[in-house]
Amino acid sequence: MTTDGPHLHALVLAAGAARRFGSPKQLARIDGQPLLQRAVQLATKVSRAVTVVLGAHAAQLTPMLKHSGASIVINRNWDEGLASSLREGVRAVPAGCDGVLVMLADQVAVTADDLMRLISAWRAQPEHLIAAAYAGHVGVPAIFPRWSLPDFDALRGDGGARVLLARHAARVQRVQLPSAAIDIDTPEDLAALTTPR
Repeated sequence: MTTDGPHLHALVLAAGAARRFGSPKQLARIDGQPLLQRAVQLATKVSRAVTVVLGAHAAQLTPMLKHSGASIVINRNWDEGLASSLREGVRAVPAGCDGVLVMLADQVAVTADDLMRLISAWRAQPEHLIAAAYAGHVGVPAIFPRWSLPDFDALRGDGGARVLLARHAARVQRVQLPSAAIDIDTPEDLAALTTPR
């Protein structure tokens, strides 16, 4: 599904401890497949280059990605918050890329078609930040052009991509993506998603 054009690097964030979930939620399964594996497979469908940021449960999760083709970055400061994973991930992005697609491993309803809608918008306006709009928010998945990447170095704590999207609001293109509103934070979230209606 990847297309020619500006080079896009996908960054999958999966470094958190998942304290609210009570165990590594990256290993929780939907349709028999761990969340992390699903997210990485999704990323590889839309980008030829994928980096995964691991942290709290890196020793358990790394073997799962052995044959994925993704690069792995270990964020040893994962307990600082989301900003540390974004900083580590963006630092690992090769100099030749034109933009970075930031994804979360627990946004399980996002599809390859959803991501391709973001990518199409970015290819039409490659100097803009392209962000998912859902549930009254603007956030990830989102694409950040090369010029905006140095800004990630200033992020701290749980200040994630939304901080940068707000900072550059005049240059943000919003793409309606209702599926991005669904994420897995607790076992109840997972049960609600996997229980037959």
